[in-house]
Amino acid sequence: MYVDIVPNRKSPPAVLLREGWREGKRVRKRTIANLSSWPDQKVRALRKLLRNEPLVSADELFTIVRSRPHGHVELILAAFRKLKLPALLDRSNSPQRRCVLAMIAQRLLRPASKLATARLWHSTTLAEELDLQHASQEHLYAALDWLLDRQPAIQRRLAKRHLGEQAQVLYDVTSSYYEGSHCPLARFGYNRDRKRGTRSVVYGVLADRHGRPIAVQAYAGNTADPSTVPDQVETLRERFGLRQLVLVGDRGMLTNARIQDLRRHPGLGWISALRHGDLRRLVRNGCLQPSLFDERNLATIRSSLFPGERLVVCCNPLLAQRRGKRRERLLQATEEGLARIQREVRRRTKTPLKKDQIALKVGRQVGRHKMAKHFETTIEDNRLEYSRNAASIRRERQLDGLYIVRTSQTEMAAEEAVRSYKQLARVEKAFRCLKSVDLHVRPIYHRLEGRVRAHLLVCLLAYYVEWHLRGALAELLHQHEDLEGWQAERDPVAAAKPPEELRKKKGRGTSKGGLPLHSLQTLMAEMGTRTRNECRVGEDPEGPLATRLTEATALQRRVFELWRMFPVANTPQTSGKEAGDGAGAGSGKPTEAGDGEG
Repeated sequence: MYVDIVPNRKSPPAVLLREGWREGKRVRKRTIANLSSWPDQKVRALRKLLRNEPLVSADELFTIVRSRPHGHVELILAAFRKLKLPALLDRSNSPQRRCVLAMIAQRLLRPASKLATARLWHSTTLAEELDLQHASQEHLYAALDWLLDRQPAIQRRLAKRHLGEQAQVLYDVTSSYYEGSHCPLARFGYNRDRKRGTRSVVYGVLADRHGRPIAVQAYAGNTADPSTVPDQVETLRERFGLRQLVLVGDRGMLTNARIQDLRRHPGLGWISALRHGDLRRLVRNGCLQPSLFDERNLATIRSSLFPGERLVVCCNPLLAQRRGKRRERLLQATEEGLARIQREVRRRTKTPLKKDQIALKVGRQVGRHKMAKHFETTIEDNRLEYSRNAASIRRERQLDGLYIVRTSQTEMAAEEAVRSYKQLARVEKAFRCLKSVDLHVRPIYHRLEGRVRAHLLVCLLAYYVEWHLRGALAELLHQHEDLEGWQAERDPVAAAKPPEELRKKKGRGTSKGGLPLHSLQTLMAEMGTRTRNECRVGEDPEGPLATRLTEATALQRRVFELWRMFPVANTPQTSGKEAGDGAGAGSGKPTEAGDGEG
């Protein structure tokens, strides 16, 4: 018997099972079955069987013993090598360095506590790649202590890579809540996480003008933002050796007192904004006139109140509209509260309310919405009268939509000064990624002050890697592919509107190459579907194991293409074989190398 494939003109060929025999000089054949409906694989197997060829099933040939996600680990370790991150930590390929690299990678893969980290990295190929199969939670704590000793050198190397003379440095402060009560840094203060009854830890982040993180420093939870500025000035000037730079901070950070301190350092400039009280002073002195904005939405002024500074006044109509609506809502809410108090006063005839009792209630009500300056009240025993202060509201309305950027850079263009100040939004984006979106720096559990500081540094280095990944993979993410170029061209004062290219990209849901768009988290999950499989050859349970990777999808191939093409600005280049990686994907064995930093 044999399998015969018969052509059938424009139709699929007929697959027939036949037997043949010879009668004299003639060959006879008879069709036994029509196999045209069989799949090709089944037909090929029958052909081998009829030809007496050995037939082995896939299960008999090899067995998949274990399958672990590998693609996202492969990408992160490739990022470590390109960014020279192992060399940034230390020259020697020590177990502590590998533990720190694993903690940074795990923050990007799946943030967790140190105990959970020591377990989770075995669910991927991370522990095998970094030769940490036997590392435990105690090894991670020891690695944090090791990292803390090297924090000044690490941050100095980052500053050397990305900062130079005349650089603009972004600085902002945030806080994260702390679970526990034993850490000296954990104090009750202004809790930005709005977690009542919990202590917090304050930390400030220095970044370059692109939002790339450079340094982090932790403070006690009750530390005021302006009091952290002198430490950062010392870090920039003494530890990083920068003498000519411009510090960009918000109006709550760079107060008048702090700016007076900055003036004592020659070569140190600043960009900030005026607080609301200073804005009122300029209006009272006649420095601000409505005619300034007849043709443009920004104007440059000078005032004797701020000698040696350039003031850029910005007028945003959309912001004015929002502030006006918000003030009206607060005024109405305050009036409703005062009306309730007034009704209570009139109702209390048997036990009338005293003047001080009424004043206490009124004070709480007008203070709740910060509207005391906009109301006139008459308070007596068993009497309350109130009305809006029209003059105060009118003066406040004149300031709607106005804000003033202040800078010591008197030669800087007005538009450039506003753009530089608004670059602080890039540090705010770093805080969002650190605290909630990706890296989950909070809550903080460590009891020792040094380990809290090291934990913050691990999260900062993880964001350093994430910042570069977002830039490289922008084509596949829900973000603009040339955000900085777009921001440099648009009006710095007018309300930002999404560029047309980004709206079209999000509308179609795919990249220009037709690949689906992702967030960074879902893209990492997609990369994790590329697995490393350990296969046992034959049926012998003690037989040899072979390792095979699943074939990369089109999306996974594009991710690696984009990462290889991404230029890492100001990062020292290594000639010949890349040095200092200590995290070679697929090797399973870290290598000794120098840091390439000099």
